[in-house]
Amino acid sequence: MFGTYKKEDVTLLLKDITGLVEPLGTREREARIQSGVHYSEMLPIEYVPSPPYLAAYQDALDRYASMTADAAASAAREIWRDKGEGTVLVSLARAGTSIGVLIKRFLALEYGADVPHYTISIIRDRGIDRNAMDCILARHSPDKIQFVDGWTGKGAIQRELNLAMADYPSVDPGLAVLSDPGGIAGKRGTQDDFLIASSCLNSTVSGLLSRTFYRSDIIAPGEFHGAAFYRELMDQDRTYQFIDTVASCFSPDSGCRDRERTFSRTAREEVDSICQAFGVRDRNLVKPGIGEATRVLLRRVPWKVLVHSLEDQAHLGHLYQLAQEKKVPLEEYPLEHYRACGLIQALADN
Repeated sequence: MFGTYKKEDVTLLLKDITGLVEPLGTREREARIQSGVHYSEMLPIEYVPSPPYLAAYQDALDRYASMTADAAASAAREIWRDKGEGTVLVSLARAGTSIGVLIKRFLALEYGADVPHYTISIIRDRGIDRNAMDCILARHSPDKIQFVDGWTGKGAIQRELNLAMADYPSVDPGLAVLSDPGGIAGKRGTQDDFLIASSCLNSTVSGLLSRTFYRSDIIAPGEFHGAAFYRELMDQDRTYQFIDTVASCFSPDSGCRDRERTFSRTAREEVDSICQAFGVRDRNLVKPGIGEATRVLLRRVPWKVLVHSLEDQAHLGHLYQLAQEKKVPLEEYPLEHYRACGLIQALADN
């Protein structure tokens, strides 16, 4: 174990690559990604939040802890109904790890179940960590495995899971997430694109771990995908502040009463219309959903951020703050499934 997660909360099936990879600045990483270098072969320099942005994060946590708890409880109830005794949570590092801890806690509170919880890496266009999967399957029944993540955007990770599980036909590829605005996941807390406060920060709400890494000169055959531990950020770690604040809202009545929503088009059609409206030729440069738009501002080179409203301080206050700091334009757009959508700058066009 490395990082700041407690061993009783999660088992990290990740290789510690701390000090083995030099982090790169945002623009250099973006240029490399758009020239064909895979994002998993690099690590970003961690964004250090400003005091106003941290205040926006804290406000988001205060506002949405209860809704996050309800969504986690709803997802947990669905998991228990489907998997029951013997459930094994497998969260997707890194955004899914804290969510997996919350679901594990609710299952213990509501059903007295101490379920195993692992976190492993899955990388778009590279697949799942097969060594980690083999480790889990050596210990547990495949039909009891439940994958967990924080939210869905366009569904790229769900599609990656679907492809990966073709080699594990007894394992259900369906994700359990808290927010599923695209209607993509197998289990969800809610379809509402609401603000999960952990999406506002990077490692400091994720056990001080980097995003996962895979490059053959660092990760040898037989080793897990890697992650770095940002030990120097210990005084900024808010991982358990987030987990404990949300978990304190759990009760026997927790669970979203998810409202039925109707849409004039599918989430995929909405993304296609955004591409057409803004002349975006590569769908990978369109990142819909609050969580994904936040990631664009934190880790990529943004062109602009679309929002359903410029007056939605409750849901989007942290995005307004971050966009202001990074001098990224906000544009109101009639989003339907999502409250926000990040557009990444196509550097080749500059």
